[in-house]
Amino acid sequence: MIVAFFLCTLPGLLSPGVSAQQHAITSANPTAQATRPSLADFSWLEGTWRGEWGPRTAEQVWLAPQAGVALGIFRLVENDKTLVVELFTLVETSSGIDFYLRHFTPQLIPWEKSDATLLHLASHSDTKFEFENPANGMPKRAILTRLDADTFVARSEIIPESGEIQVVEIIYHRQKPAAENPSAGNAAHRKKP
Repeated sequence: MIVAFFLCTLPGLLSPGVSAQQHAITSANPTAQATRPSLADFSWLEGTWRGEWGPRTAEQVWLAPQAGVALGIFRLVENDKTLVVELFTLVETSSGIDFYLRHFTPQLIPWEKSDATLLHLASHSDTKFEFENPANGMPKRAILTRLDADTFVARSEIIPESGEIQVVEIIYHRQKPAAENPSAGNAAHRKKP
């Protein structure tokens, strides 16, 4: 979710003064699981998003869900330097929604030595989607909370081997498409008859 949305799984990017905090993990709301989720529940993510994480700028771009997959990319920049690139997918399966993510250098060298990180959708409501990692705590939970049509919060809770819970939370704002400059197109180059 993820968060770079989930860049928080990467050592060295957490800044204790800015983003690492001790938090208790709350239990899921059982009423949030009344309906079966589908990728259509995530269609609001389509578009370009931007958030600030301390001195860093976080950007996400999501494609509309299609053929059982929603695809997202992420970039984290600080002082004109790209720190990490992330690729993530939401995949609709027979058992629910799975969230896969993988971090890369700007040269697309994977940071993870193993497979992509997998989180399962554990609970959801109209505005909140909680994913849990069944394998480890890197991240243990990722939560997307939609505040309105143009704002959402991506929260990642990391539990490293040391056991201290660390939290990364980024508020993203939808970026409006740039206005297109009117162009004369080929008409500017036509010869007069």
